[in-house]
Parts: sequence; C-alpha cells; structure tokens
Amino acid sequence: MDAAEESGSFDLPYYIDLLEDRIGSPDLVVCLDAECGNYDQLWCTTSLRGNLTGMLRVDVLTEGVHSGTASGVVPSSFRIARQLISRIEDESNGQVLIDELHVDIPEQRLEQAKLAAETLKNSAYEKFPWAVKNPVPAESNAELLLNNTWRPTLAVTGAEGMPALIDAGNVLLPFTTLKLSFRLPPTCDANDAANAVKKALEADSPPLANVSFEVESTMAGWNAPAVADWLEASMHKASQAFFGKPSMYMGTGGTIPFMGMLGERFPKAQFLITGLLGPKSNAHGPNEFLHIETGKRLTSCVAQVLADHYKR
Repeated sequence: MDAAEESGSFDLPYYIDLLEDRIGSPDLVVCLDAECGNYDQLWCTTSLRGNLTGMLRVDVLTEGVHSGTASGVVPSSFRIARQLISRIEDESNGQVLIDELHVDIPEQRLEQAKLAAETLKNSAYEKFPWAVKNPVPAESNAELLLNNTWRPTLAVTGAEGMPALIDAGNVLLPFTTLKLSFRLPPTCDANDAANAVKKALEADSPPLANVSFEVESTMAGWNAPAVADWLEASMHKASQAFFGKPSMYMGTGGTIPFMGMLGERFPKAQFLITGLLGPKSNAHGPNEFLHIETGKRLTSCVAQVLADHYKR
C-alpha cells in the first residue's frame, strides 16, 4: 500500500480502518525505517521526536525602497525576524527557551543514552560532514545524544523575501519570511507547542512591523512501551548470532509520523523499530546509501525475532 510516509502518512489511517478486521489486535509491530548507531550490531529505536513547522513573517513596507533613502527610518524586516527568534532560542547555544517544548526525560532513556554513547564514542558527532576540521563539541557524547533525541531544537529551513545574491541590490526588503522547523521531545504535545510558539512570536510585536506566525504542521513524537522480556531476549540472541555483539537501544532525532498513530491504535503491542540509517547514510540526501551487509544481517535478526514470536 502507498501510505505517503514521506509527506506525513495521511493515507495510512484509512487502510488501518479499512483492514481493521483482518489486522485485529497485533502484539508485535515491526518498523524498518529507523536508524542504527553503527553497522556492528542490532539497534532498536526507543523513541522518536515530534515535529512542528511554521512560517514566521515580518512586514515593514508594502514594496521595496532604496536602502539609502529608508534605512535608519524604516527597520530591517530581517533584523526584526532575528530579534523575534531570540525570544524562542538562545543563539549562543541553540537551547529552546519555551517551557512548553521541554519534557522530563525518563530515567531509563537517560541510562540508555549513556550506554549508547559508550558504544558509539565520538562517532556520535564524527558521522556528520562538518565544514570545520576536527570538530569537538562542548558537551559529552551522552548529552549530544540526548540533545538529538529528547530535547527540542530549532532550524531555519527556508526563506522568502530575500533575493538571490546575484539579484540583491541596495533595496530595503519589504518583508522577510522564515520557515521554522522544530524537533520536539517524544512526549511533548505538538499542538500545545505550536500554540506556545505562536504566542511567543506574535506577542508585543516590535514597533513599525506586522508579525505573524502561521503553523504549517504538527506531528506527535513517540515513546516506546517497556520492552517485554521475550522481545529483549530475542533481540540479544539475534544480534549475537548475526553480528557477534549484543543489541543496543537508542532514541532517534527524526520523526516517523505513523508511529504515534500505531502506538495509540495498538497500545498492547510490542514494537521492534530498527533500520539501516547509520553513519554517513545521509537519509534523504542526494547520496543516500544503505549498508548492504548490515541489511542482510538485519533481515536475519528480524526473521529470528519473528520466529521466536511464533514459538510463543
């Protein structure tokens, strides 16, 4: 079935409803769309962050005017947009400043992040294509993993109102629009987060400017239920058999929209969320790749888990 996974999975609930009688109440759900911390063992995803996107727009003029004529009188729309973002993000370290976007991290997830960091070591950050040579983040590897999986982050992923460099002249721009993309902690309410961001950005607009924040989409995150003893034992057995190392747990910084829906629909199910998106795989990039040998081993691991489930 085509479930539109890369655009929000809005089709999947239809099929879940249509096939409800045939699906019944499953006690094991397997998803093969997640990350692996390395290519050396079986990784099970324990959580996924939610996502909030929206458009921040600042208008100061109805048309562009010569910057020599207007600057100093008319404020820069980009400067005001920058000022507004400082309300919701500390530009010195990237910390999101809105309380509604933070959650208490479960103790088990803290411990799992610590164990994953001990296994991954510096590959927690070295796997990325840094522009600087020999990058050394200020925080520990465990804290970096938690930042990526259980803390909110903001990225500006697009802009309108600013011409390309070749077309840019001495004109004061009439407006600036920035697309804001937030990654939300797994248990954060995405709609509450959207309301809090909109309130923070639109309250007390700076003088001489019209400000609006239009929410584009909200997607809930997901936190896995406690792993059953049989599933944990089966994953360890499979990982040892096909990789020669124990299985590991980790959260994922991205969003798989349908996982929250499946978690709500099948609250009694166990979840094996795994995948091949490991170091340098560059998911959704032009040079995305899958590690074929790991794919073969992962396939064997999933088959082992299904066999163990059948025996029960």
